[in-house]
Amino acid sequence: MKLSKDKIRLWSRTLHRELSFFLSGMVLIYAISGLFMNHRNTFNPHYSVTRTEVTLDNLPTKAEFSREKVEEVMKRVGVKERYTKHYFPRQDQMKVFLSGNSSLVVDLSSGDAVYESLRRRHMLSAMTNLHYNPGKWWTWFSDFFAIGLMVITLTGLIMLKGKRGLWGRGGIEFAAGILLPLLLLLLS
Repeated sequence: MKLSKDKIRLWSRTLHRELSFFLSGMVLIYAISGLFMNHRNTFNPHYSVTRTEVTLDNLPTKAEFSREKVEEVMKRVGVKERYTKHYFPRQDQMKVFLSGNSSLVVDLSSGDAVYESLRRRHMLSAMTNLHYNPGKWWTWFSDFFAIGLMVITLTGLIMLKGKRGLWGRGGIEFAAGILLPLLLLLLS
């Protein structure tokens, strides 16, 4: 049985459509998380950081600071996380480590305090972690995903015939889609 060009195009259209629907969720996850990964220097996809600055008066001296005194200062600032430990990186500065990677830094001479509260962005963090290949199971899935994208691309290239197909406008767009990233790679 010989397959005609029309039969190949029909099978390409069917395979293209079904794989596109199946993989579209993963395409969206990679696209959304990829945007956030590209802008990591301006947006942290893993944590939301809230910074609070206050000025405190009547602070104890460095020698008077015990855990209880630190926890009193934490209450005055409005810290919600649990105390982990504290230390003095400089003579006039105290740093308090809090649960969840939050922190409080107090300048003992001026009373200026900076409280940074970190909240995990669970969904976005999980999505961006997929870019780092989190395990063997993910390697298998991402290989399947990559092959699926290649199949979608190849079936898309042969689906249409004539001036809209590979030997017409589609071929020009295909060539531009290859040349543009290569040009950007050469320029960077």
